[in-house]
Amino acid sequence: MKKIFLLLSFFICVNAFSQLLSSNLEKKTLALGEVDHLVIKIDNLKSNAVITAPKNELLPFHFEEIKDSISINANTYERKIEFAVYEEGTFKIPELEFKVGQKLLKTIPYEIEVINTATKEDQINDIMKNKEVDLEVTDYWQLYKWYLLAVIAFVCLVITIVMILKYGRKSKDSPVVATNQTLKELDSLKKKKYIEEGNYRSFYVELIDISRKFIAKQYRIPADVLLTDDLIVLMKENNTISQDNEKIVEDVFLRGDLVKFAKTFPDKDLMEKDFAEIRDFVQRSSKDIEFENLRKDV
Repeated sequence: MKKIFLLLSFFICVNAFSQLLSSNLEKKTLALGEVDHLVIKIDNLKSNAVITAPKNELLPFHFEEIKDSISINANTYERKIEFAVYEEGTFKIPELEFKVGQKLLKTIPYEIEVINTATKEDQINDIMKNKEVDLEVTDYWQLYKWYLLAVIAFVCLVITIVMILKYGRKSKDSPVVATNQTLKELDSLKKKKYIEEGNYRSFYVELIDISRKFIAKQYRIPADVLLTDDLIVLMKENNTISQDNEKIVEDVFLRGDLVKFAKTFPDKDLMEKDFAEIRDFVQRSSKDIEFENLRKDV
């Protein structure tokens, strides 16, 4: 009897001075999404700190913790967890560890079965009624601005492509552009007043230089590199320039060569005539190009 009494006294003392951990699970069978409660309590802390997983991280992956509240004082630690499971099956809550001072305490493991209680005939209802919200113009702009900007950008792109195809700039090599450019150069030559001053040499040098560049560009004849005699022969063989225009070019170019070598001295009237004829030749050149294109088509 004395031994029994001593053993009882020993266990009573141990229990009186050691921590006691208890846990309680409310339900072991749950419907999908149903809320369950787990309560864990540690008594007789004696101001020892409790070390365990932080809030909302105590339970395994499949357990969606809704609420995790902890209350603690000098002698008691209590933790209440609300959770739900959103998959069917059997899931296990393992032993949960709590370190109190130098002592490691563990809860008992639990096994929970989750079932789907819904049937095909069940009517699905909204949890909350839809809330009507009055939207202003700025709200609609924020919702649809990128779609609207994308449409505007697409329309602008289409318009740009159509305009380029239909009204695109004329090629710099087109007959009209070449003609207009040469007429401007001739007008600039006229403003230098070589004719009025009797500076026939400078006048014919620049007049022929402008004409050679024009013929090379407009008729694709290398007039800027050929000698006058060779150019006249090539023009007649080429048949691109009309006979009237050929005659003008031939007369002015031959006279210009004579002026360069001081073999002739033209007066102002002749200089005016040559200038006017070259200008007319430049203006009529587009007709030569049109005729040549028709001839090639035929």
